[in-house]
Amino acid sequence: MAEVINKAPDVPIAAPRKVPVANPLADYLQRLGDDRLILGHRVSEWCGHGPILEEDIAMANIALDLIGHASSLLALAGEVEGEGRSDDTLAYFRDAVHFRNALLVEQPNGDFAMTMMRQFLFDTYSVLLWDQLSRCGHEGLAAIATKSLKEDKYHLRHSSEWVVRLGDGTEESHQRAQHALDELWRFTGELFDRDEVDAAVEAQGIVVDHEALRALWTTMVRDVLQRATLTMPTSTAVRRGGRTGFHTEHLGHLLATMQSVARAHPGASW
Repeated sequence: MAEVINKAPDVPIAAPRKVPVANPLADYLQRLGDDRLILGHRVSEWCGHGPILEEDIAMANIALDLIGHASSLLALAGEVEGEGRSDDTLAYFRDAVHFRNALLVEQPNGDFAMTMMRQFLFDTYSVLLWDQLSRCGHEGLAAIATKSLKEDKYHLRHSSEWVVRLGDGTEESHQRAQHALDELWRFTGELFDRDEVDAAVEAQGIVVDHEALRALWTTMVRDVLQRATLTMPTSTAVRRGGRTGFHTEHLGHLLATMQSVARAHPGASW
């Protein structure tokens, strides 16, 4: 009988794809801006399709807030980058591999429970992050964080109330809310990853305590889920890749719609 050799073959294999970040601060600001741009566009897809008129207006306003935050952050990113790219250029003339948003925000709207759960999970993270960044050592980013924090607190109140209402509502709304939570949970871990970009911007006064952020987020999310009679998932599996340009198929479809007018008429003035 032939001997079974249980070892790796001695042949060269592809090295991990990792490209050094040329401008960590610009990349960091793009991450913040892309999170809000993509989520803002997702929420705007509900415009004219809300379950009730008041909610239709509320979601349109939240989408506008998020895109406004994204505009400020991408404008600052372009300024820091120094290559003449504006917020519009960064929003409409980058391909998916150059976007740095977390995978969570690009996930499809699904039903209303899926949209509200995604919004709640991100809002909780965003409020805690803005709170830390409002006290950071970068004057421009701190100013954006202070302004955005006020509006995101409203977003969090809105989404958390809906999570409780859906989870503790009818049997069907409870099942849909629990399904949404179970589906989206694997995308939340990426929000708290710390990499070389985070380490590099610390030298410029932008210091975020990721572990403290995760602990507070977990506490706040657990409290709302308990009131919603929902079960917090125990899985530790994490889908990541958005911060380095490895996205799900959904981002490409989103960008095809969001960028279509600007790309069809490049350089046009309105």
